[in-house]
Amino acid sequence: MSGSDSVLDSLEELDNFSDSGSDYASTRKATKRTKKSMVGTQPPQKLRREAALRVMSSSSGSPILCPLDPSVKKQQVTRGRSRKVSPRPVNRENKGNKDISAQDIYDAVCSGKSAMVTVVDEWLDSYKRSRETGLLVLINFVVKSCGCKGVVSGEMFDSMQNAEIISTLTKEFNEDSVNYPLSTPGLQLKRFKASLCEFAQVRAFRHTSTLLAMKLMTGLVNIAVMVSVQLQTTQRQYDMENSKSVNDRASQRLEELQATISELRENREELSSMMNATFRGVFVHRYRDRVPEIRAICMEDLSLWLKTDPEDFLNDGCLKYLGWTLHDKQSPVRLQCVRALQGLYKEKEFIGRLELFTSRFKERMLSMVLDKDPDVAVEVVNLLLLIQQRTEEGLREEECGHMYPLVYASHRGLASAAGAFLYNKLKSVISSGNQENDKSDNAAFFQILISFFIQTEFHEHGAYLVDSLWGVAGSELRDWETITTFLLQEAGLVYEEEGALIELMICAMRQAAQGTPPVGRTSGKKILSMKDKKIQEQDRRRITTHFIPLLPQLLSKYSADAGKVSLLLKVPLYFDLEMYNSAQWLEKHLDMLLSQICGIVEKHTELTVLEACAYLASALCSDCYTFSSRSHLAFSQLLDGLSECFTTYLNELLQGTADDDEIYRAATALKKFAALSSAKDPTGWKLFDPCLELLKSRTESGEIDKELLVSALKCAAFHLMWAKVHAINSKPAEAKLKLLRRQVHSFSRVCQSCLLLNQPEIRDQAFELLCDLLLLYSVNLVRTQTALQALVLLPSDSLRSDLASFLLDNIFIDTEETDLNAEEEIKIRLLQRKRNQLAGYCKLVIYGVLDLSAATDVFKHYSKYFKDFGDIITETLSRSKLINPVQSAKTVCLSLQQLFSEMLTEDHSRQDLLEIKDLAKKLAMTFGNDLDRVRKPLVALHINGIRFGLREREEGEKQHPNVDFLEILSQFSFKLLQQDCAQLVVFLKSVCPSSVLSWPSVKLYQRSLEACCSSKPSEQNEEEGDAVSSHDTPAAKRRRTTAQGSVSSITRGSWLDSSSIRRGLHNPALTSTVQRQPVKQRASRNPRAPSQILAAVYLSWSLRMSMS
Repeated sequence: MSGSDSVLDSLEELDNFSDSGSDYASTRKATKRTKKSMVGTQPPQKLRREAALRVMSSSSGSPILCPLDPSVKKQQVTRGRSRKVSPRPVNRENKGNKDISAQDIYDAVCSGKSAMVTVVDEWLDSYKRSRETGLLVLINFVVKSCGCKGVVSGEMFDSMQNAEIISTLTKEFNEDSVNYPLSTPGLQLKRFKASLCEFAQVRAFRHTSTLLAMKLMTGLVNIAVMVSVQLQTTQRQYDMENSKSVNDRASQRLEELQATISELRENREELSSMMNATFRGVFVHRYRDRVPEIRAICMEDLSLWLKTDPEDFLNDGCLKYLGWTLHDKQSPVRLQCVRALQGLYKEKEFIGRLELFTSRFKERMLSMVLDKDPDVAVEVVNLLLLIQQRTEEGLREEECGHMYPLVYASHRGLASAAGAFLYNKLKSVISSGNQENDKSDNAAFFQILISFFIQTEFHEHGAYLVDSLWGVAGSELRDWETITTFLLQEAGLVYEEEGALIELMICAMRQAAQGTPPVGRTSGKKILSMKDKKIQEQDRRRITTHFIPLLPQLLSKYSADAGKVSLLLKVPLYFDLEMYNSAQWLEKHLDMLLSQICGIVEKHTELTVLEACAYLASALCSDCYTFSSRSHLAFSQLLDGLSECFTTYLNELLQGTADDDEIYRAATALKKFAALSSAKDPTGWKLFDPCLELLKSRTESGEIDKELLVSALKCAAFHLMWAKVHAINSKPAEAKLKLLRRQVHSFSRVCQSCLLLNQPEIRDQAFELLCDLLLLYSVNLVRTQTALQALVLLPSDSLRSDLASFLLDNIFIDTEETDLNAEEEIKIRLLQRKRNQLAGYCKLVIYGVLDLSAATDVFKHYSKYFKDFGDIITETLSRSKLINPVQSAKTVCLSLQQLFSEMLTEDHSRQDLLEIKDLAKKLAMTFGNDLDRVRKPLVALHINGIRFGLREREEGEKQHPNVDFLEILSQFSFKLLQQDCAQLVVFLKSVCPSSVLSWPSVKLYQRSLEACCSSKPSEQNEEEGDAVSSHDTPAAKRRRTTAQGSVSSITRGSWLDSSSIRRGLHNPALTSTVQRQPVKQRASRNPRAPSQILAAVYLSWSLRMSMS
């Protein structure tokens, strides 16, 4: 053994350490050491003492050495007998001096009911009586804990090498056995794991033994720290006694202290030797094990050693393993390393020892902020914050730049961690400026934050920045006084800074009043606690109190700026509006607010400003507030003026004599009226007929004015929507219902004619309004009110065709075909509008306005346009399966048939067929894994497909022109049950001519069915006749061809009246007014390989040390 006090005397040789040879034999030495006199003194070490104190406070039940008193040094202390433990015995019959067995220990650990201290004591008694027998018991306990049924006998242990023993045991061990204790689910696993950790401080051979070895090493480190502290204490006592004069010096006392020091040094050397062997024999090999759980165990315990005994372990020789493992391919291992480093950087005393490690692995840590596992990235950002705070050099500005963009990340935890890093950086900049008070600190905070927000160029994502900072900078972001002071002062911020501050202010108000994360960031809390609700209410009251008198001033100052005023108009939405009634002096502020809103409407024509005014008007006109009459009066007067302005120029517009200025004024007034109509009932101004006449005259004459006609469409549509509300809430006379029905049908025809115009804005608006109108006046939404059934608007065949053609001409087209030079923002806006329109069409299918077969024009584009519309199409598929599973499956088949028919009418290649097969495969995956539930729909789909594929030829066609369709149909075979496959094989042979059975496509489809069949007798197919539908060549939609009827109009009528339509669907959101928001892999179980039984041997050594 080495005579040094260091645990890792030869760490410098680890890189050259060989895997061959016995790791155990080199650690044992039977000869006793002779006691040597003291040569010098070892100064006390603060780090070791603090670590020892931590050990003593956390391991009162561990087998550690108690401080030796020279007066009782020679007394024999029996370990364990003085402990106050539960008297519960091990569950076995202990007759006479019968030793404890491996089965006894295993049963005690599994049950979790026996006191582990008692179990250990009994094993120690057995070990003292017979060292070899006790060691074999412990080894067999470890083997049994691995789930192995083999037993290590004394002959095997004496005559065989470790590798041979492991090989023999492996033959008795099924690695997939359910008897593997640590892989057993449920409460039993928890009890076993907890008891096993308590017994030895945990899988099959290599996993279990590595865990035991690492926990053993941790125990040895704790004992070594205690021994070192005892050695230092005894050394000080010896020095103090030796420093006395000869007459005062106690010779016997000096001898006892000298003997104690020699014994402690021997113990320390033996501990060092065992720890060296464990580190070199187990850790150095297992930290790079192919099983990630084993690697994570090694890193977890290494972090404990580094913190517990920094004098021996906290050096570059050990730290390098943490640095290397930061590159591990498995995220749990990387996560364990990062957390270990966090624990080290939190200790100020360790920073100096980490300088070389920081400089060497800083680049790797910076790159890990973009780790594919967000949990790892979160901890890395926290680690870098510690490095920034605790080290002298910290991070350079370009290194900090790695964290700044993460405040906009979609993962909320990562964004919050980056927000904490950014906040710390901002505060350090502020503190370096020697600010004097909190208010000036907050002003400086906002100035720096505004500069950061502008420089990041994410000007539309202020909500993400505020959400990231909210946990650490909530108090600063709630400083409404500082914010409004900045905004109202004349000489303060520049133009761009004002806009950035207003956006941040609105986002902070939303966060304080509602507490909801931005779109894309999910919150762990779904239900707010009473405390959180109370805080939100307090914040809302503070916002209201502060902004009620100041908001009119802010609106007045920024009324000319469309972007800023549209943001400021959102402020009252976060008010406690009831406070306007709490005091009479607040009513004047309400009047001032209403006046400012009306003035903004008159001043602006931008749609965003008008929509913001309408949204605020809707809130202020709510009947739940007593002041709503004031709001109604103000906005009614505003609508009076807009209506009068429009009607002034109406005759000239209808006669075609209006000049450009008159057209502009009329269009502007109508645009503002239409925007406010979404918030306030416009039916009292009776502008429906004028708007309808204007639409008819302009479309017939060809004098198309985009702004005018779009506004007229909106005004007329809002009139019909509000009329429906009145019809539901009251009992209108029959004459009024007839008038409303006539208006609905007239407007429907006008919108249909607008679909054919070569004006995208008018065409898109007409399509969206048509989708809304068909929903509002559909059968399902008036089913409960018999009097309103006369208002039902059923789409004609020509309208169905025009709606489907709109999809093909305007939605399912490549972006490159629209505008190659369009900016990215324009492309995003165009895609959003397309998604909105597609969602509107799909709602018509889901809510029964259009039959399910109309969805073929959507399903056939599932693969090609999945990136843009995949979520919408998937949701439509799912809903259609809930409405009518069989009809949904037929629709899927029909969409494939249409694509196949289109392929035949054009010059096609094998590639076209492969693309349709790929679509079929993706559609098959949407049927899920519950094959019993989708059994009937899939059989119907296959029968439809077989009949279509084997259709007889018509005049001028080749024989069986659709037979290749069976290749496409084969993509659905793997979803069939075995008995259904057998029945379909029989059905295929019955309808297919014998000469065609040998054709490649038919053989391929038949083989796909037979592959699913079993040798068992197949069951009778369920209701085969139910699955039959039209098997002629389906009519495929074309882009802007002559109007044609529905593909399956025969089915439509009966299906619309079918009770299979779900009645529990909520009322749909309207297409023209609502934008639909777009909506971990477990580590594979690596095979477990056999390992060494070295850990069990080391365990016995450590326990033996406690008896010395």
